[in-house]
Amino acid sequence: MKYPEFFDTVDTIKVVDPLAKVLGAFEDGVYEFNYLEVVKAAGHSCPTVAGAYITAYAGLKALYPNQPAVRGEIKVEFKESLEDGVAGVISNVISQITGATDKSGFKGLGGKFARHSLMHFDANISSSVRFTRLDSGKSVDVYYDPSLIGGSPKMQQLMQKMMGGMATPAETKEFGELWQERVKRIFDNMPTVVKVMI
Repeated sequence: MKYPEFFDTVDTIKVVDPLAKVLGAFEDGVYEFNYLEVVKAAGHSCPTVAGAYITAYAGLKALYPNQPAVRGEIKVEFKESLEDGVAGVISNVISQITGATDKSGFKGLGGKFARHSLMHFDANISSSVRFTRLDSGKSVDVYYDPSLIGGSPKMQQLMQKMMGGMATPAETKEFGELWQERVKRIFDNMPTVVKVMI
């Protein structure tokens, strides 16, 4: 399996999952997510998938500054509707990491460990995403904006050729390389693209 090398350089997101501990999936319920796993689940790597990962990374780090985030005990709110733009893509990535779902998630064991109804859309917030700890009620708002990290001017021309069925295999490969080069620069410039308000 070949993929861009920078996938392996992105910081992982460490969580502790009480349900995983109870069911014996991971010792002490501790495990990590990496960007490659998120890309596999999404089926692609793009500024939106990267942004969802960065948003979760930054938000959870601020919400749990001295410990792993507690998966399944985090409420997630989006200002957009689920059907708007790329909200569904972003919510899928964040759901994978936090365990939060709207109505489709795990219903729990004996009244504990429920994951459903932890994700909400059309929230009255100004940020991209709000994360809230269920134990303390502490919230953080995360703003993600990759617009300052532009792509190569050549990408537009190559995309037009691909969409018109005129691109050579070499041009298609070049487009993908240029696309991932932008994603890498987004990760390299995290302080520019993401802001966290506590």
